[in-house]
Amino acid sequence: MNLLLSAAFVLCWSSGFIGAKLGAGSASAITILMWRFLPPAAALTAVAAARTSWRGLTARDVARQAAIGLLSQSGYLLTVYYAIQLGVSSGTTALIDGVQPLVAGALAGPLMRQYVSRRQWFGLCLGVSGVVIVTTADAAAGVGVAWWAYLIPFLGMLSLVAATFLEGRSRTPVAPGVAMTVHCLTSAAVFTALAVTAGAAKPPADITFWGAIGWLVALSTFGGYGLYWIILRRSGVTRVNTLMFLMAPATAVWGALMFGEPFGSQTVLGLLAALAAVVIVRHGDTRPARDLARDTD
Repeated sequence: MNLLLSAAFVLCWSSGFIGAKLGAGSASAITILMWRFLPPAAALTAVAAARTSWRGLTARDVARQAAIGLLSQSGYLLTVYYAIQLGVSSGTTALIDGVQPLVAGALAGPLMRQYVSRRQWFGLCLGVSGVVIVTTADAAAGVGVAWWAYLIPFLGMLSLVAATFLEGRSRTPVAPGVAMTVHCLTSAAVFTALAVTAGAAKPPADITFWGAIGWLVALSTFGGYGLYWIILRRSGVTRVNTLMFLMAPATAVWGALMFGEPFGSQTVLGLLAALAAVVIVRHGDTRPARDLARDTD
């Protein structure tokens, strides 16, 4: 996997948690998400009209991509933004969501009939332990954050896992640009409907809000999300999702520097446990060119 592409993916994806924190003080989660997806959806639709990569796709293929977008964008991001708005730190949210590759690896056995070794199961348990350590530290430092708020990012993580398996079952290759267009259109429609229903569609006249939107559109949507699907198709699920564990350290450092979020010894211990879990899971995969969740090459 190209080192520069991987580094760009880690930075851009982790920027989404920081952008959510930036916008949390000026608007509700659904308002931010609505305006995050309307501009890229419009831009991608205009570009898609002139592309030929849509040829050969059936209505079922497009519907599958819409379902993947509903899970990997709408469901995933709504839980992330809501958790951060409730006071869960960006680093903790990133770490909980970063457990996704371990969960996907564990579920690969029963769902995809693929072998999962004892070493990989141990890695899963170690990764979950790291999440518990960091979450406990964050909860102890948090003021006025309800205990159930820490369960919300787990729902987003499971939503992303489901999207990964749904994508893995697809037998029709879809260009990343086409997939991203369908996903963004789906999310724009979902969040606009939610915002209008809740009376939260009007954006605030706050430069902080629009700064956060610009940050999210450029770095998170086109950068992080776009690179996710590009690397997924080039290198496969296991390799790209291993990078997900690097999001937590990157986001934790950003959060500590920008927002003064907790970054003590317990947080460091939890992050190290999660990173060790990645190493164990990767070395536990005895299939050198295969993925834990699906075969893409």
